[in-house]
Amino acid sequence: MKNIYNLLAVMVITVFACQQTSEKADTEVSELKDYSVVSQVEKGKPTNVKFTSYSTTLIADGKDKARLRITVIDSAGREITSATNEIRMYVKGEGSILAFDGSTLPTKTDTAGLNYSVAQLQNGEVELYYQASTKANKTEVEAASEGLWAGSHEIHSIPGSTELLIPTKDQLPPTTKPIDPMIGADISFLPQLESRNVTFRDNGEEKDAIQLLKDHGFNYIRLRVFVNPENPEGYSPERGFCNLDYTLGMAKRIKDAGLKLLLDFHYSDYWADPQKQYKPKAWQGLDFETLQDTVTSYTTNVLNALKEQGTPADMVQVGNEINHGMIWPEGHISNMDGLAALLKAGIKGVQKANNATPIMLHIALGGQNKESVFWLDNMLARNVQFDVIGISYYPRWHGTLNDLQANLHDLLSRYNKPINVVEYSDFKKEVHEIVFNLPNNMGKGAAIWEPLNRRSGLFGENNEATELFSVYEELNKTYIK
Repeated sequence: MKNIYNLLAVMVITVFACQQTSEKADTEVSELKDYSVVSQVEKGKPTNVKFTSYSTTLIADGKDKARLRITVIDSAGREITSATNEIRMYVKGEGSILAFDGSTLPTKTDTAGLNYSVAQLQNGEVELYYQASTKANKTEVEAASEGLWAGSHEIHSIPGSTELLIPTKDQLPPTTKPIDPMIGADISFLPQLESRNVTFRDNGEEKDAIQLLKDHGFNYIRLRVFVNPENPEGYSPERGFCNLDYTLGMAKRIKDAGLKLLLDFHYSDYWADPQKQYKPKAWQGLDFETLQDTVTSYTTNVLNALKEQGTPADMVQVGNEINHGMIWPEGHISNMDGLAALLKAGIKGVQKANNATPIMLHIALGGQNKESVFWLDNMLARNVQFDVIGISYYPRWHGTLNDLQANLHDLLSRYNKPINVVEYSDFKKEVHEIVFNLPNNMGKGAAIWEPLNRRSGLFGENNEATELFSVYEELNKTYIK
């Protein structure tokens, strides 16, 4: 990877795809930085398998392939370039694993009787392919190595008859709404933490978590909202954390602190992400027309409730990590027309509440350019109109910092829309540097996911704020003030 990026003097990205894609627009040329020195180390103690599938949606034609890259990383998330680990590739479902040259890999059977393909790291990495079958389905692919936490992806194969579309220039209007730069944090867990009497300290003194974040450079808070999380199968049975009432309470605290609010609609009673997008219990059994109307009215009602208490959302996400769709089965990626219709229903709901509110669509594809283009092309070509591209970047699944940088530059050149890395955790400084240095001031910042824990590195013993907060103070001085 390092040698490849050392050759890049200008933004030149080649996208390998099984179908034609949208064209890149004329944009300011920008030099790409090599982040290998930050994200790699020659030697170290491995803790996890890092596994990137550069596509997780494939055509079920028996030919479509996803490029896979496997490394091992240390506790700081750095790839160990001298590693030679044996990698066991498990496939739970249809499809097969191939060597990068297309040949068949040797197979073995583990002590549980499960078959796996065998690959070996060389110079710290191995690249393979997953090849789809002719059956539309979901397949779990796992990369494991002895003594390490495994990495896995769920790959969705969609029917070969799916109509793949490319947007016209008329379907790519520029974003005209003002989009503020963001140094953000998703702290939706805060009411749950406080219900267990968790407190936070700054320089030895107890301090409200929201005020603490503001004091150290944050200007935006992101909140997730579920439909009825108090349901027995919901996110928070009986208690209902992250429902509308808790969201209203948190919104008031956020606005009282002088921060902005990004509201993240999950359209579910439970977590919504690429592996699950469960339909809310109250919406089950609705015909499709009624389902669309319900999505619209629910969205409008939530936003109006925020507005009526004087705490309007400053930006809205219609769906969370929706590269495999939302509100399954009607909105699964295999039913692109249905997904587009449900997105339009949510967007309509936002516009009915306030037509000036910026709308973000959020995909969990930080460094996966081929699939990012595939998804955005097909939604934009179906006249799904929005303002901001939201991206998740977790390097264990979404590739290297170089992959993230290349993807964001390419998406900007194609769609000319503001971009936000709306979920991340690792490489805090570098993620902001990559997004804020996109051409034409089109990088609009990032939001760390749930930093109010020791795993984030921002809090130590007794939940005392650590020196790592200085990173955000500097980011605020550089990109916000």
